[in-house]
Amino acid sequence: MTNETLDSVVLKPMQQRFVDEYLVDLNATQSAIRAGYSEKTAYSQGQRLLKNVEIDSLVKQRIGDRVGRTEVDQDYVIKIIVETIERCSQAKPVYDRSGELVMVETPTGDIAPVYKYDSASVLKGAELLGKHLAMFTDKVDHTTNGKEIKSGLGHFYGRGNNDGDSDT
Repeated sequence: MTNETLDSVVLKPMQQRFVDEYLVDLNATQSAIRAGYSEKTAYSQGQRLLKNVEIDSLVKQRIGDRVGRTEVDQDYVIKIIVETIERCSQAKPVYDRSGELVMVETPTGDIAPVYKYDSASVLKGAELLGKHLAMFTDKVDHTTNGKEIKSGLGHFYGRGNNDGDSDT
């Protein structure tokens, strides 16, 4: 579906309101409620609406338009996270209330400035990057050597492999 056909698609008023609301927080259930659908059926209505080809295409187009306007995309967000990690990884000098550098005596008797390391921000940034890279997931990837398992449990029960490969 091209942009020209998207512009000519006429949604019902509640569907259009759903699209508008969905773009606020990307929550289909809450968007359905705010668009006027029953709270009782909002979850199923939201899922059904997102499966509608015209609605799905319009949502994708409008998200793309927003990315173009704001220039905020995945690359931008990742760049900011990495810059923040780098900045927070650097030790920062500690100053007292009057703005003076706080000094301490080292075990060797030298006087040195105190430095602070922002480990919480570094770990949060690393967590966000890890989530983006799907490093921390409870989902199970059902693949074998990069190939999807197609035979199910047939091979386990002695019915062989459906893809023609033989393990025996």
